[in-house]
Formats: sequence, C-alpha cells, structure tokens
Amino acid sequence: MTQKQTADRGSLLWRISKRFNFAAEKIIPDSFVFCVILMLLVFVLSLMIGKGPLELLTAWWGGLSSQFVLAFQMGLMIIVCATCARSPQVAKLLGSIAKLVNTRTAALIVLMLFGYVTSMLNWAFCTIVTPILAMHMAKRIKGLHFPMMVAGGYSCMILGQCLGPSATLYSNLAIEGSNYAKIVGQSMSVAETCYNPTNIVLFSILAVCFILLVLFTRPGEGELVELGDIATQADAAPESYKITEKPVTLADKMNTCKPIMWVVGLFIFVYIIYSIVTQGFLKALNMNLVIFMFVGINCFLFPQPRAWINAHAASMHLATDVMLQFPFYGAIMGMMYVENGLGTVLINAMVSVASARSLPVYSFLSACLVNLFIPSQGGQFTVQGPLIVEAAKNIPGASLVNCLNAFVYGDECTNLLQPLYVIPALSVVGMKLKDVWGFMAFICVFWLVIVSVGLYFVPMFV
Repeated sequence: MTQKQTADRGSLLWRISKRFNFAAEKIIPDSFVFCVILMLLVFVLSLMIGKGPLELLTAWWGGLSSQFVLAFQMGLMIIVCATCARSPQVAKLLGSIAKLVNTRTAALIVLMLFGYVTSMLNWAFCTIVTPILAMHMAKRIKGLHFPMMVAGGYSCMILGQCLGPSATLYSNLAIEGSNYAKIVGQSMSVAETCYNPTNIVLFSILAVCFILLVLFTRPGEGELVELGDIATQADAAPESYKITEKPVTLADKMNTCKPIMWVVGLFIFVYIIYSIVTQGFLKALNMNLVIFMFVGINCFLFPQPRAWINAHAASMHLATDVMLQFPFYGAIMGMMYVENGLGTVLINAMVSVASARSLPVYSFLSACLVNLFIPSQGGQFTVQGPLIVEAAKNIPGASLVNCLNAFVYGDECTNLLQPLYVIPALSVVGMKLKDVWGFMAFICVFWLVIVSVGLYFVPMFV
C-alpha cells in the first residue's frame, strides 16, 4: 500500500475507532430510549432472579420520585454553568486561549489539558465550556476532526473527576458523620483517598494516554469532519442580553438596574467566603455551593436583572434531557436497590472470586457495570459501597482506599458509554449522540484495559 493510500485511510487508531461507529450509527438510539431500554432490562433480569413484579414496581416508583430534587439540582447546575460558559466575557477568554495555538497537535494538547483543569473545578462547567473552546480552535485551525475533539474533551471531564476533590464520594467521605462515612465506617480525608499515591500515578498515566490517543487518531483525508461541516448552536455570537433602550418607566429602570444584581452577587460570595472560613473548604464544598457560585458569577457577567433572566432562559434547553431522564435512572436505581436484588447479585458474583491484589480490579469492573444502570455516583455507592467495604475488610491485606478509588474510576469509565452526562455538551454544539458515541466507546476500551492493569500492578511500586 502506498503512503498516499495509507494517508487517505487515516491512522491505524482511526481505522480501529471506525469499527465502533457501527454501533453508534446502527444500534445506539436517542439517550432517552437508551434509558428506557436499560430500565426494562433491569426489570426483566430482576424478575428472572425471583423478584415480584409489584415489589419491583414499588421500588421503581420509589427510585423515580427520590430523584426529583437531584434532577432539579443537576439541571440548575447545567443552566448556570452554561450561561457562564456562553457569556461574551468567557467567549473572549476562550478566543484568546485558541489564539495561542496554531497547529493540530498544540490545539489538541491544550484542549485536553483545559478539560482536565476545568473538570476539577466543576464537571458541568467543563462539559459546556470545553466543546466551545474546541469550536474556537476548529475555526482557526484546519485538519481538526470536530466530533473527536468533542469526545476527547468529554473524556477529560469524566477523568478529571477521578482526581477532583469535589467528586461526590471524595467530598462527602471527608465529612464526619456523612452517609458515606457511615458506610465506610469512618470519615477519610481527600488526602487519603483522592490524593493517594496510587490514584495520582494512575490518573497521570490515563491523562497522558488519552492525550496521545486523541493525537494519533487521525482520520483519512476524505473522512475529516471539520467545524464547517456541522451547523453548531455554539457558533452563534455570544450575547450580553443587555437592554440598550433608554428606560422610561420606573419598572424599566428597576429591570435594568445593575446594582440590584451586584447586591445579589455580593450576598452569595460573602456567604461562600463565610462558609469556607468557618467550615473549611472541603466541608463547605457541596453541590448547592457550586451552583450558587456560578449564579453569583453570572450576576456580574449579566448585571441587568432582565438580561440575567434572559441569559439563563437561553440556556435552559440544555438541561431538558438531564432533568427529565434523571428520575428514570433513579427508577432503575430503585429496582437495583431491592434487597438481594440484581445489584447485589452482580457485585457479589465479582467480589466473591477476588483476592487482596485483585479486589480493586473487581471493584472497578463491577462499578463499570453498575454505572450503566445507576449513573449517579452517590446512588451507586449506596448500593455498591457496603459490599466493597465488607469485602475489603474480610479479605486479608486488601486496601480499602484502592478499592474506593477503583469504584470512582469504574463509575466514571462507563460514563463514556452511558449518554446522560454528554447530552449538554452535544446540545451546545448541535450534535447527536451517534456523532460521538463511537469515539467515546473507543476511548472507553483503553480506559478499561489501562485501569485494570494499573490497579493490579501500580500498588506494588508506590
């Protein structure tokens, strides 16, 4: 085969990644249909292991209704983070970052590093802002495969959570008396869990491998999908939503009065500072605090009250799928919760054959599997956590910390297959799940192999 023919076909990694696109194009449905299929699968499998239909139906409703508050929190987080990410000020900053690079290699490296850093700040912000940065780069640099950039940026978001102190398990386990601390039997600081040497080494290996993977997955000349080939919503000029008409009535003056929003923002940041000073950063850090930090930021990005409302209204559609689908995943969780139900069966089957060295690997693999059905780290740990902790305590020499970190890696890994959290990113750039799912599944295979091997061998050297 000539060099030109090889170039036309793309790199070896590209040709391998294309094989995953068959599932994306022919099998993978829209994300809500994917959710319903998983729900029916859990119901049928639970019936097969002896659970009654009424018992499962009751658990289904209990799980569904239990997620209403969390669905609202998740939706609100996406809305406020997206509003911030799509503001003219942030767009200008992203444009400045994009101007720093002029080659395909530099663009992809900067995009991935940006994704890791912003993910550690907040996953929802990273989910929205990373594809927007990808768009800015793709406008300036030719030869960038845009779907791969979106998939690569999304992989950075979920991997960043494995070394992010705000991740659900790490942040809550550090709180004395929390539900997670009760499951484990003790509270554990972020230094013990998230920043454990094994975890740092494993994260570093994965982070570098993902950068190299995206760099060397080069499409063929006739298969390149650039930004210009996709009509993206993110391509529209960012709006300030500023009301420029001269206010006439008292109501108009109040609706455009900037000090009103400045006061709201000031209240929020004074309370955040007070919480951190009195409780400490990790204790104060929770989902509500993060949400309202971005609410406060938006008070200064969109200082007119009417502009503030309009800016958030323009981002609300990004949260639609998450808000509507999250309760249905809660319903799946409810059926998995049933005493001696499917979740217990699956996890016990894996950990029953584990040794001290292999238990973290089995914890990881079981978390990968269960996350497909319960895409909530908190809900999943409530189901899986007690079994992992019990196994770690009963197997001599097993490391509980490594098992907990393995759980986090497994929970995040199959977010590459489970479409719930990628929906906002796709909505921002106007793409469908099938456009990126093949690349996500391709990356997921490397994640599975690297982490499985790493969890077994890295603890031997650190």
